[in-house]
Amino acid sequence: MTRHIVSVLVANNSGVLSRVSGLFSRRGYNIDSVSSGETEDPAVSRLTIVVRGDYNVLEQIEKQLNKLVDVIKVAALDESSSVCRELLLVKVKAHEANRAAISEIVDIFRARIIDVASESLIVEITGAESKLTAFLDLMQKYDIREIARTGITALGRGNDALRDEVN
Repeated sequence: MTRHIVSVLVANNSGVLSRVSGLFSRRGYNIDSVSSGETEDPAVSRLTIVVRGDYNVLEQIEKQLNKLVDVIKVAALDESSSVCRELLLVKVKAHEANRAAISEIVDIFRARIIDVASESLIVEITGAESKLTAFLDLMQKYDIREIARTGITALGRGNDALRDEVN
């Protein structure tokens, strides 16, 4: 199944995310990830939803989303012509003997250590999903204690903006 990234501009009202996720669950579509946040206009939020399916599934999702009252604009983003990023926080077990090795890996991946405790470190890393996966693969041997991921956030490349298509 193909992975699709759907960018949705919605009115920044309470319950919108619930109605969108309800639409997916009623139709049996699984959401791989969803991220949501206010845009440059405080009255508008952007949802970035990652789903898997064929072209027909994507087409149905777009049609169903467009029927929701609070939805302003829906667009499928092509990964090759979009900037896609994800944030990952990783708490890894760390002691004096392995802190230097962990720190070297953190530097190579252009990540940051954002918290240091007596027996652990929290690392923040952003980037493409493949970069985060490679980082996690290397961190496995250091005993990962916790992981938090934001899911993909994406914007189309170039001068055009999704909001321009609304007006």
